[in-house]
Amino acid sequence: MQMVSVVVPVYNNAPSLALLHRRLADVLRTVASEYELLFVDDGSADDSFAVLQSLAAQDARVKALRFVRNFGSNTAILAGLTHARGDCVVVVSADLQDPPELIPEMIRRWQQGVKVVLAARAARRDPFLTRLFADAFNWLFRRLVFPNFPRQGFDFFLADRQVVRVLAQSAERNTYLMGLLLWSGFKFETVVYAREERPFGKSQWNLGKKIKYFIDAFVGFSYFPLRLASLGGISFAILGFLYALFVLALRAAQGFPVEGWASLMIVLLIVSGIQMTMLGILGEYLWRTLDETRRRPLFLIAETIRVDLGSAHMIE
Repeated sequence: MQMVSVVVPVYNNAPSLALLHRRLADVLRTVASEYELLFVDDGSADDSFAVLQSLAAQDARVKALRFVRNFGSNTAILAGLTHARGDCVVVVSADLQDPPELIPEMIRRWQQGVKVVLAARAARRDPFLTRLFADAFNWLFRRLVFPNFPRQGFDFFLADRQVVRVLAQSAERNTYLMGLLLWSGFKFETVVYAREERPFGKSQWNLGKKIKYFIDAFVGFSYFPLRLASLGGISFAILGFLYALFVLALRAAQGFPVEGWASLMIVLLIVSGIQMTMLGILGEYLWRTLDETRRRPLFLIAETIRVDLGSAHMIE
């Protein structure tokens, strides 16, 4: 008997949880004889956990974790993967933009032997700036990191138990989970869907979170930023050397006066800015190295529903 787990990261999604639960239950009871719904409340400021408690009272298959504070969506998913018991695990967002009705097709492909099934977006009904940022990120990630990364990206996926173990064992503090999934090297298949508009509330992904998400993805899986900094430094050093030879040659041949305070200051400011950018890139790598060596817990759990943790990550 094969068991299916569904992991749902939750952050201020109280209005959508009851409908999401109903749609998930309707879908899963037709394709799985045994399943569990594991919700991970990532430090929500609304009534999300109270709603989950109410759902758990009605449905014994509902389980939940509540973080002490917000640790981020990727960490919430990793927590869910760590404690899921299914032979395969489906990860779906709580905002109802990813249709649970796609799960049967994903399970069918898994039953045929596919270890990873990605639900890739064919289109998305998001605000223009959100689409622009996402398209730029996906294009760069395909070009610089994983050429097989879906063109429109993905957050919705199914992973076999074997893959889940790899993800849990490879857990990092500033990871990009979708990149980690492709890095693992398991062959995958893709199903395509149109991402719907958000029926409740608004996205919690502010600009700061998007920038961190962007940096985590590239720093975690590519040395390109470091290579770019090195190439930039070498290029400017060569240009500076050539310009110095040019000025000296004019001075020797024609008595060219070495003047121009304004132009000198412009060059100095540009070069200094580039140097600071390079130091910032190095700092991003160094910070993540330091963060890993501290060995702090990835997350801290304040409360659970039907999840046995022992003493791991639990605050009492």
